[in-house]
Parts: sequence; structure tokens; C-alpha cells
Amino acid sequence: MAKTSFGEKLARASHKNRSLLCIGLDPDPALMPSRVGVYEFNREIIEATADIVCAYKPNIAFYEALGAEGLEALKKTRECIPADIPVIVDAKRGDIGNTARAYASSLFDYYGFDATTASPYLGLDSLEPFIEYRDRGVFVLCRTSNAGAVDFQSLACRSEYGEMKLFEVVAAKVNSWNRYGNLGLVVGATYPEELKLIRQRYPDILLLIPGVGTQGGDLSVTVSYGADPGLQRTVINSSRQIIYASKGSDFAGAARAVAVEMRDRMNEYLANPVP
Repeated sequence: MAKTSFGEKLARASHKNRSLLCIGLDPDPALMPSRVGVYEFNREIIEATADIVCAYKPNIAFYEALGAEGLEALKKTRECIPADIPVIVDAKRGDIGNTARAYASSLFDYYGFDATTASPYLGLDSLEPFIEYRDRGVFVLCRTSNAGAVDFQSLACRSEYGEMKLFEVVAAKVNSWNRYGNLGLVVGATYPEELKLIRQRYPDILLLIPGVGTQGGDLSVTVSYGADPGLQRTVINSSRQIIYASKGSDFAGAARAVAVEMRDRMNEYLANPVP
């Protein structure tokens, strides 16, 4: 029996929950309610929001920072997410040979994540071990949401595709490598014109879009410029704005209220896109 691909799983969740919203599960003890453990915090957020998201995205750094206890919480968090909701681990891996294979095995075999983020800097051979998991997704860093992205990603390059900025070359390369349909791009909401350009050039590629909310990306523009025609290959992530909506005992309910409002606003913008 053929495995369900990441793209298929994402499309089903998006349609079922009428949602392009992904919630980032990035637990920071300094921001969490007191006397609530990481796994308990995540579990309650998930239980409160699983019917209104298309995916969840834990950033592995927050769990690694807590040592063995944090990594155990990550594994338990993965296991408690409903089977029909895809989970993207934000790991930004990038290495070659046996190291890349070990990273891929850890994230996909041990933890069981449906997708990961990865760096393109070392080239195709560093991504191949991830790509070969044909039922899993690989979101390659393209135009990231941070201010320092311009240091390299805006550099003018002479390439086989002509004169382009580096992030455009990355997008073109990833598109050419996408033989199984499981490759995507990370393009930040904080660079709306670049987001618009990438979506216009590659209307059917998977996009993971961070940067709305706390980082300042405009939600209406992000939806209008970033959503794919079928509304099934776009993941718009928000983390802190949702999961830290309250530090009180009502944190899960508060997170749900913000998530519902954000999901519904996305759907309004889909019906009335920005020109």
C-alpha cells in the first residue's frame, strides 16, 4: 500500500480545517505559564487548536536547549499530534554524506516528522538523503524572514538561469530538483515582493511562510501573495503571537482564540486578495 505523501497530507488537513495556518510549537520557559511543563504546555495547545490548523511546526532548538528532558518532550509532543495533521520540524539541517543521512534518519525515522527545513548552502548532495524520503517534505531555506537575510540572499549572481539574486537561484535550483514533488521553499512574510515573485514563478511548489505576527509580516499581503491556486501547498506559520497569548491558566483557550481569529482572517483575505 502506497504511503500518503506530505503534500497529500497537507492538502487534506488544509481542506478539512479550511486553514493555511501552522502553529509553531516553540516552548520558552521564560514565557510559558509557571508550573506548566513543556509537554503539558504543548499538549494543551494542540488539543485546543487541532481543528483549525493545517500543520504544526516545532523548532528543535527550543527542545535541545532543555537537554534530554526537552528532547523527550519533543518526541512525546510529536506522538500526541493527531495523525491527520502534518508536523514540520524546523531543524534547518545542512551537511553532506553520512551526516546528512543521519540527520534525515533522526528526524524522519526516530521522531517521525512529516517534513523538515533544510539549508541549501552545501548543494544537492546535502539534500539528497532528505529528498529520498519521498513521502516526507523538505522545505529549503530561500528568502528567510530575518533582517540579516539580505547579507547573502540579495547578492547578485550570474547563473545558468541568467542574472538573478541568490534567493532566486536557490528557488530555481530547488524547483529543478523537485522530481518527487516533496521539495518546498521557506520564504518569509517580511519580504512580500520576493514572496510574490516566488509564488508567481512556481505556483504549485510547497511554501512555508514564517514572519507574520511578532516579526511584523502583514497577514493580508502574505495570504494574497503567497497562497497557491489550489490552497493546499501553502503553510503560513505563527508561533509566539498564538502560543503566548496568555501566561495564565487560560493559555490554551487564549491560544485558540487568537488562532481562530487568524485562520478566519486568512480566509477573508483569500476571498478578497490584495491587488
